Amino acid sequence: MLLRDQPDLFRRSQKARGASVSVVDDALAADSSRRAAISAYEELRAEQNAFGKLVAKAPKEEKAVLVAEAKGLADKVKEAQQLANESEAEFVRLAGSIQNLIVDGVPEGGEDDFVTLREVGAKPEFDFPVRDHLEIGELLGAIDMARGTKVSGSRFYFLSGIGARLEIALMSLGLDRALNAGFTPLITPTLVRPEIMAGTGFLGSHADEVYHLEDEDLYLTGTSEVAMAGYHSDEIIDLEKGPLRYAGWSTCYRKEAGSYGKDTRGIIRVHQFNKLEMFVYTRPEDAEEEHQRLLGWQEGMLRDLGLSYRVIDTAAGDLGSSAARKFDVEAWVPTQGAYRELTSTSNCTTYQARRLSTRFRGEDGKTTPAATLNGTLATTRWIVALLETHQRADGSVFIPEVLRPYLGGLEVALPVNA
Repeated sequence: MLLRDQPDLFRRSQKARGASVSVVDDALAADSSRRAAISAYEELRAEQNAFGKLVAKAPKEEKAVLVAEAKGLADKVKEAQQLANESEAEFVRLAGSIQNLIVDGVPEGGEDDFVTLREVGAKPEFDFPVRDHLEIGELLGAIDMARGTKVSGSRFYFLSGIGARLEIALMSLGLDRALNAGFTPLITPTLVRPEIMAGTGFLGSHADEVYHLEDEDLYLTGTSEVAMAGYHSDEIIDLEKGPLRYAGWSTCYRKEAGSYGKDTRGIIRVHQFNKLEMFVYTRPEDAEEEHQRLLGWQEGMLRDLGLSYRVIDTAAGDLGSSAARKFDVEAWVPTQGAYRELTSTSNCTTYQARRLSTRFRGEDGKTTPAATLNGTLATTRWIVALLETHQRADGSVFIPEVLRPYLGGLEVALPVNA
């Protein structure tokens, strides 16, 4: 077991993340207790089995005494089994709270300690007062926050007219590109069991962002990554012909806990949105190369949509428990004068597959955990950057050429009262 053999790897990773280092030692101690308890139980079981054979062969006049002894031994075995089970559960709890080992080269620190890998595309310049995405969306009849709030509360919205069509166009463009890259499309469940949610690592530090239906004990997913990670749980998958690639189309839900007062205007930070998510199962040794492929497909989408963006290598403390490395792709939002995250891609190495028991057979015939990766190829938030980047003085919006086939050839979206 890697934790037992190389605990310093985990200590360094936890430290780089700004997470608890002592939990590594707690897990090691629990592992020692667990093994001792299992050993004691197995010794008593062996003694019980041997004693049972002795009782079976004993003369009739001696059996009453021996049966009484056997009952006492059975009680000891039951107690030892309970202790072994409790020790196992404690070890699983502590080991499960250790976050994924980061990949070499990941920057240390928190949210602001990322490393910019590249900036792509010229930032748009305007010779007229720029409007933000909500003002443009209202002119186009594309976004209706007021009725969304009336129906569902704050951070909800309606996309209507060209707004609804734009989202479907974005998602369809992403899906077509995923199909061309060999992905299998999935429309995924948005309610999952606790063991699936926990197995992906989403019930750790970000558990307060997840909606939970207590009566059914089901969780609403904030990404189809969760359902796709559970798709092959408790299975041995075939990776002989290469990675298994899936593209999950789903509605997503997030509480946005801890974001009070942030991005309350418009559709940047909302409780419900749609997303097309790439998800890959591959051999661990191929994971980093696959990570670059996912990033390349994301960048291709943003370039062809005419968006200025940058790619950042996210610092360890901002990764989330399952990611060993994460690249964020952030588009320039003119009215904010800043880059804002549109998409990200994470290499989760074997973290999720180990917890969900997704394995493949190696060349030696033995089963081993697969590596999993994920990355968003289109989502509702992209409309923000599209509207602001391609706006015109009269409130109309230029439609990038790659989206026009999905919009009946539309080249310019006009204000509803134009």
